[in-house]
Amino acid sequence: MKTKAIRQGTPHPSGLDRTDRILLRLLAERADRSYAELSALVHLSPPAVHERVKRLRRDGVIQGTVARLDGRKIGCPLLAFIHVATEGWGMTRPVLELKALADVEEIHTVTGDTCLILKVRSSGPESLENLLSRIQEIKGVRSTQSYVALGTYLERGPMPEVPERLSDGDD
Repeated sequence: MKTKAIRQGTPHPSGLDRTDRILLRLLAERADRSYAELSALVHLSPPAVHERVKRLRRDGVIQGTVARLDGRKIGCPLLAFIHVATEGWGMTRPVLELKALADVEEIHTVTGDTCLILKVRSSGPESLENLLSRIQEIKGVRSTQSYVALGTYLERGPMPEVPERLSDGDD
């Protein structure tokens, strides 16, 4: 008996189906959700959700589960971004050594007028000034520019896009 092939839509560029993207979004919003809660939200059984989450961890899509801390409540209310200009790409390594400092949350190499952007949280202006001094003591650092955040209205990690409705071939 010959059957017609089911028309397959173009897969999402990430290789993740719609259910995976919904699960990731739910976990990104609140990582402590139980498999029972997730299963009710995506209309799958808890074991099926568990297997999907296990696969997403195995494939490195979910890289870990961490607690998001409130900077103010742990004594680090000052949020700043530091642009670091260096004499060349060889300077990246010494600056990366700053990751050992608790004040440094993120380090990014970038294009444009600066070489690196650091996201830092500190206890106050004096602590930020000490960090800037440490950075400027690194041989090859030409300059730094600091931007202190006055308020934060959104702070989160990457969120998978989830289509509003199913289209042909969407999983």
